[in-house]
Amino acid sequence: MKLADTQYDNAETGCCARLDDAQWDGRQFEWKDKLFLKDHIRSFLHMPLNFGSVISRDLELVEQAGAYPEVPLTLTDEVSPWGADLYVALDREVPNAKLERLSGTFLSRVYDGPFRDVGKWATDFERYVESKGRRLEKTYFYYATCPKCAKAFGRNAVVLFGQVRPEA
Repeated sequence: MKLADTQYDNAETGCCARLDDAQWDGRQFEWKDKLFLKDHIRSFLHMPLNFGSVISRDLELVEQAGAYPEVPLTLTDEVSPWGADLYVALDREVPNAKLERLSGTFLSRVYDGPFRDVGKWATDFERYVESKGRRLEKTYFYYATCPKCAKAFGRNAVVLFGQVRPEA
């Protein structure tokens, strides 16, 4: 499968696809060894410095291996103000890449607005998870569109994924 054959490439912008909120908002996902290519982004106070070059390199590896999943997903784990781990979903292993498998129960919710609202979204998401009777273990961010496409679509959609503790 080539990049042009996936949802990563969109005829509307030639770049990102529009986010289908219904696919992600208020959903629960059960993952068992879900395969991702893992990479790292340098940041300054959570502002990515080299996201473009990292994602371009990673997508090139994915394309060479023909490892695009049917539903694209790229998660970011903001590990510190100075860097974030990037997880690109795969449908098979990719040579010469660091691979990681994620397992567990994940809840998701879609947010929309400027990046300065990420803190508000995280607080709201934690309340959302608690309202479902669950306890949040880890939060990942799916920045669904690049800045150029967000401008073209008139919205900056971000999906928060929370890995939750197993139900007792």
